[in-house]
Amino acid sequence: MNEIHAHLTACAAEASRVTRGITPEQLAGPTGCTDWTVRELVNHIVLYTAHGLEHRALRTELPDETVQRDFTTDADWAGRYAAQLDRALAAWAEPEAWEGDVDLGGSALPAPEIAGMLVAELALHGWDLARATGQDFTVPDRTGGYLLEVVERYADVYREYEGFAAPIVVPAGAAAFTRALAASGRTP
Repeated sequence: MNEIHAHLTACAAEASRVTRGITPEQLAGPTGCTDWTVRELVNHIVLYTAHGLEHRALRTELPDETVQRDFTTDADWAGRYAAQLDRALAAWAEPEAWEGDVDLGGSALPAPEIAGMLVAELALHGWDLARATGQDFTVPDRTGGYLLEVVERYADVYREYEGFAAPIVVPAGAAAFTRALAASGRTP
């Protein structure tokens, strides 16, 4: 297992834990993501960090039915998310998943770059869901450091597409995960 896979695994475990803590009553609540309810953010994270993660490793297209699905209508949606995350992580455990490029909406990037973006997706939106539902989201220090590198590398692009807000100032010496959140425009 390579280091990026270890970061994916850590963030997936934490995102899975957080989603299991979301109650049905919380699904209609707001999140820090502009105009997204908890339900909408859950559907986004399930689609892209579990199904999309696996399909990118396998270099296959997401089926239309998966893209259109409201995952929260399943009674055990959080358990299904955890199982799908496991399948996605298993796909990325294969050496060939790390070779070559992966399509990202019409442009191709090296597989390790795509995996790094998905680490950020898991961590940042996992944190968003935790914050919206009164939970904590933590990652190992090494993962926080890696996440900070990814966020800083892609911040301008994400801001261009309104995926990140303006960076937030945090105290010098703040943990890497806190700095990554702030660099993405989130208030830790």
